[in-house]
Amino acid sequence: MSSGELRVVAPAGTPEVRPGDDLAELLLGLVELQDGDVVVVTSKVVSKSEGRLRAGSREESLADETVRVVARRGPTTIVRTRHGLTMAAAGIDASNVAVGTIVLLPLDPDDSARRLRAALRERTGRTVAVVVTDTAGRAWREGQTDIAVGAAGLRVLESFEGRTDAHGNPLAVTAPAVADEIASMAELAQGKLGGRPFAVVRGRADLVLAPDDDGTGARALVRAEGADLFGYGAREAVVRALAGHAADRAPFGAPVDAEELVALLTGPLAGLVHEVADEDGEVVVRPIAGAEQSVRALAFAHGWQEADPGTVADSSACLRLVPATP
Repeated sequence: MSSGELRVVAPAGTPEVRPGDDLAELLLGLVELQDGDVVVVTSKVVSKSEGRLRAGSREESLADETVRVVARRGPTTIVRTRHGLTMAAAGIDASNVAVGTIVLLPLDPDDSARRLRAALRERTGRTVAVVVTDTAGRAWREGQTDIAVGAAGLRVLESFEGRTDAHGNPLAVTAPAVADEIASMAELAQGKLGGRPFAVVRGRADLVLAPDDDGTGARALVRAEGADLFGYGAREAVVRALAGHAADRAPFGAPVDAEELVALLTGPLAGLVHEVADEDGEVVVRPIAGAEQSVRALAFAHGWQEADPGTVADSSACLRLVPATP
């Protein structure tokens, strides 16, 4: 358990990090580690040491770092990266580097954390955890905070499920993302312009795992496609549902049940249809004239599809809808 006291040290004196630099050597020249410490390092210096520097602009590298676009607003593009992260410009950074140079996120931040942890263990004999951080915005919140994009040797989620509070109330879904909390706390000590890419958090040794256990990594904090409820921006969701490409099914989530689909078509969207019926797991819909595509888009967004696509030629015919398969 936590002692109720935490200490964060962000040492000054780190030189400009270059490709091939030994991060463990740089850190150990600045601070003496103790068992149970959590070492925090920014993804930028990890990327620099791993040679993830590129000439050019963020826009030129964005496509290669993007799995899919979540939303666009003017010059801002929010994407899902190969790491599963949802970030502006795929986390590509053009600050604190030479003009005309950008820094990409590490290829595998969890692996970067594991290798740094192993190097620190080998050279000091200390059992520590490592967190790799990056800065991200939050939906519905102004400003940014640091989050954990990589981790090793740390319990990244602290589950309270099954416990009770002081009043006897059961805790059902309380699971603090402690890796993210550590990342943001460390950033307060590091600052954005202080040239302090390392921090050591002391006082939560209970979260640090045994030397032979690197844990789940920060990847465990990433929600699976379709599980976050907000797979696209509001405008993009409309476009994707109307387009109906099979590859876009996952971000919309699992199919709803027939009862929920019928309730939509007979409730807020009743003006689109003449008749709706649930027939043994199929939803049979007779759309009004001109509403066929709207019904198809609604079905797509809720995980349903036509049982026999392309058979509806006019509004007198019916659409037979069934749950889509992955």
